[in-house]
Amino acid sequence: MSQSRIAAFFTSLSFFVIAALVAGVVVGALAQGSQAAWLTGALGVVESLGQVWLNALRMTVIPLVFSLLVTGIVSIADAAATGRIAVRSLVVFGVLLVGATLYAILAGLGLLAVWPIDPEAGRGLLAGVSAESLATVGEAARTDGLRAFLASLAPANVIKAASDDGVLAVVVFAVAFGFAATRIKAQLRRPLAGFFEAVAETMVVIVHWVLLAAPFGVFALALGVGLRAGLGVAGTLAHYVAIVCLSQIGLILIIYVVAIVWGRISLARFARAVAPAQVVAVSTQSSLASLPVMIERARDWLGVPQTSAGLVLPLAVAVFRITSPVANLAVCLYVAQLHGVELGLGVLIAGGLTAIAVSIASVGLPGQVSFFAAIGPICLAMGLPLGVLPLLLAVEVIPDIFRTVGNVTADLAATRIVAGDGAALVGDEGAPLQ
Repeated sequence: MSQSRIAAFFTSLSFFVIAALVAGVVVGALAQGSQAAWLTGALGVVESLGQVWLNALRMTVIPLVFSLLVTGIVSIADAAATGRIAVRSLVVFGVLLVGATLYAILAGLGLLAVWPIDPEAGRGLLAGVSAESLATVGEAARTDGLRAFLASLAPANVIKAASDDGVLAVVVFAVAFGFAATRIKAQLRRPLAGFFEAVAETMVVIVHWVLLAAPFGVFALALGVGLRAGLGVAGTLAHYVAIVCLSQIGLILIIYVVAIVWGRISLARFARAVAPAQVVAVSTQSSLASLPVMIERARDWLGVPQTSAGLVLPLAVAVFRITSPVANLAVCLYVAQLHGVELGLGVLIAGGLTAIAVSIASVGLPGQVSFFAAIGPICLAMGLPLGVLPLLLAVEVIPDIFRTVGNVTADLAATRIVAGDGAALVGDEGAPLQ
């Protein structure tokens, strides 16, 4: 990583959030055991401010997700209208996204079964979360079976469902609204899409404003954690990072297999083709920044015609984020075990469907914004509290690297698959075979 990027990191919001987390835990741990009355009062005020900050983030979730879903569906429909390659690309993206979501649920549950959260350490991490946040486990998490899940898909009053955090019902309505918008006249559809795009952009601005206070909000929550649990909470956060990263590493390995089998390319050739793009992804944590090198590698190493690569890869960067459901569900499953919530089949399906929807809705959002915009609705759909998410946001830097690497790898694999018989055979050094 260049010196300029290192300097940029140390002046970024991510660094200040991490520093706030460490400072809060350390200050709280040092004050642990103090019986001073002023400390108890100050802690109550600080925790209240932290809750206000969390509520300010939470109030943007429903309008942001609804607006992004509508505009995302309209844009996908417009892309599909551009030709056969675009339609084939969207089909491949959809199949891979559904497969990744199924993998995410199995991998997340499997990893937490093999390597569960230490109960005592988990209670320590939750020590700084307000009782109000811990009490917000919704009906979805308390209800087992498909019956309640199916009933939640079409509520009699979608406004009431939104006010009750019935995110899945809102998502279903937004998807139906978006597809219905693609069937109306273009002169009506364009201003409608523009309106919801403006709403989404406005919500993003509000989230940016709230996130400017993220170091203070995270410090407030971490102070309570440190005061009640001490420095031992660091082990739980490290365990969380490991679980989320392992889920994504497993997905990346599966993408290699999919590229070999479905894309009909050797492991060595595909690995050498994607390696430079992965290096750019690690250093920039941006799929968009990796786009130029992805187009070059797809053309020179994967044998994809320039015209196909120039269409499929930008479309993939715009609407396809395969690691989103994997990482986001890993976070939600971790939150569920952290709170001791048993998840039934209906809840898992609700979480999976919401994860697919928000993976489309959150494409193109900045990292900190997308963390809440994507994970918040999934947690709400599964009936899980949001209070611990700010602490998890503070250590999102490492999992975010694997998110980008996985997306770049999947983008190139999908491009090779879409090219199909049109992909040229290439030699070991990337030159086309005559």
